[in-house]
Amino acid sequence: MADASKLKRKSSLGLPPSMEEASQNLQEPETVLVPTPYVRTVDGRTRRRTQRTIQLNLKITPECDTLIREIADQEGLLLAEVLEKALHLYKDRIAAS
Repeated sequence: MADASKLKRKSSLGLPPSMEEASQNLQEPETVLVPTPYVRTVDGRTRRRTQRTIQLNLKITPECDTLIREIADQEGLLLAEVLEKALHLYKDRIAAS
């Protein structure tokens, strides 16, 4: 069996300071911090928050990937928004015929 006494470390901190040497901050009055009002910052992640929670993974051709990204860039939309609009237009077109 291993000798566990070799694993035990001796304290390297030394003796604690005497009461006279210790800080007197417990006798000082408390300082109260005045809370600053919360200001919500708007960053890129906040602007992109869309409440979409379902992930959809697809394999598409490089041409389709280029096309959907070009449309998203031109219109200032997310890829998911381009897909949603395309699906709604497709559904309307099928319903009309």
